[in-house]
Amino acid sequence: MLFGILSMIPARPFDVFVNPNHGTPGVVVLPEGGFRRAAAEIASWPGYAVTPLLALEDVAAAASVAAVHYKDEGGRFGLGSFKALGGAYAVARLLVAELARRGVAQAASPAALMAGEYADAVGQITVTCATDGNHGRSVAWGAKRFGARCVIFVHEHVSQGRRDAIAAYGAEIRVVPGHYDDSVREAAAVAEREGWFVVSDTSWPGYTEVPRDVMQGYRLMAQEALAALPAPPTHVFVQGGVGGVAAAVSVQLRAQGAGDARLVVVEPERAACLLESARAGAPRAVGGDLDTLMAGLACGEPSLLAWQELERAGFAFMAVADDSAVDGMRLLARRQPPVVAGESAVAGLAGLLLAAQDAAARDALGLDADSRVLVFGTEGATDPQLYAQLVGTLSP
Repeated sequence: MLFGILSMIPARPFDVFVNPNHGTPGVVVLPEGGFRRAAAEIASWPGYAVTPLLALEDVAAAASVAAVHYKDEGGRFGLGSFKALGGAYAVARLLVAELARRGVAQAASPAALMAGEYADAVGQITVTCATDGNHGRSVAWGAKRFGARCVIFVHEHVSQGRRDAIAAYGAEIRVVPGHYDDSVREAAAVAEREGWFVVSDTSWPGYTEVPRDVMQGYRLMAQEALAALPAPPTHVFVQGGVGGVAAAVSVQLRAQGAGDARLVVVEPERAACLLESARAGAPRAVGGDLDTLMAGLACGEPSLLAWQELERAGFAFMAVADDSAVDGMRLLARRQPPVVAGESAVAGLAGLLLAAQDAAARDALGLDADSRVLVFGTEGATDPQLYAQLVGTLSP
């Protein structure tokens, strides 16, 4: 069985960089009060349920570590990814604040919005964002749930399946030439011109409060995982992208007394902006077309808020090939019982298994027989047609 698992994760090339600034003091990016509000609000929504934490004993044995636990976000609110926690919550916060600013309601609650108490006023508000798929689905779902109009910008490489999944929540889809960062800029420009409200999961100078709400929502995923673990992790492997989820996990590790865990941020090799920023010691954008199978991680510029956390809290940064993501998807699909994981769900798992087979990487990351590793399966098969092409048919 161990040979079978290792054969599914061949020793493909990867890049790893241990952060020399790890452990230096930094700013408070996500205050605890904001997280308490987010957790209480999201947990009150219809359909909320704690997602599974799976013990992967066979994977742990293959990696020669004590334990590997996988947080499976594929069932989150029926949206297929952890991003259901962030975008929809930020939409609710924005709408409540805007109703107060307009003098409609000084203390409206998201529950009142869901009940349609301010439907006429909320219906005049348009929320928007750019997305590779999952964040836009969350924003569109939140807009529909709370009654706002929604326009979502996607770049030309976003699959039709992901576009259709967003449109199913009533959002208007606009396609932008180029890649994710081009769609971010276009969404911001159109929103400013039209008087719309951007609900972005990335942040930049002068735009931080809404992304902060998004990240506070993400922390609930980490809180659930840490509460379910039999012992605190020694290592956490988590996906990169713009860095929002990695930073949220990092903050929650400290908040729950697991701040000594070594946080390893894993990105696609064609979109490794966080790794390159760590190497440079300052935020850096990466060029090219960002053409990676891991569509949710195809980001060329770090989020300002995320980088403020990760520049000191990230222990190491890794970049892995698309083929390694497919290896991870197939490994999980062929377990018993099978686990359905999308392309962006398995970067952390792939990073762990690649590092575990490499003596230098094991030593650099401090992986040994006593290591307890937490990984986040951040999405299910959010594009079922692509999943079937890469892995096979979905398991029942």
